[in-house]
Amino acid sequence: MRMNVYGKNIEITDALLAYVQQRLDKLDRYFEAALPAQVVLSVEKERQTIEVTIPVDRGLLRAEETESSLYAAVDLVVDKLERQLHKYKSRLNHRLRHATLPAPVAGGDLPLEEDEEGVVREKRFALKPMTLEEAKMQLDLLGHDFFVFRDASTEGVQVLYKRRHGGYGLIVSE
Repeated sequence: MRMNVYGKNIEITDALLAYVQQRLDKLDRYFEAALPAQVVLSVEKERQTIEVTIPVDRGLLRAEETESSLYAAVDLVVDKLERQLHKYKSRLNHRLRHATLPAPVAGGDLPLEEDEEGVVREKRFALKPMTLEEAKMQLDLLGHDFFVFRDASTEGVQVLYKRRHGGYGLIVSE
């Protein structure tokens, strides 16, 4: 699998890079031709974290793991991604039998201005039109609490979120 590897507070050794490459190559069987995976390795005190983001045809897969050993974190994140990919492919195959899905495009983190107190992270991304069902699939695959999307029928921006007591909520813009 092609990948772009970045390090935060860590020097990426050839051995570590080879291990990450070897483990991520295990996921190649799920892809025909994929964009490069973004891999961020970081160390804070005794916490070693790996974050992997893989753009796929109809969305984005992301997994993050923190362990005392970076090698253990790599193993866990690959296992998590493999489960996500299996779930993604199963849902996609089921949905492709019934309809064609537009592809959402997501962007990365952007640097923040120094005067934006309280804001820890900013993300910008293109909002491709999709149905509510497709947004639910993306929300579940990403494992987030909410998902922002453009409704395919109204072209309005909507926010789908998971309710604390089960089910989903939808915020519709006017």
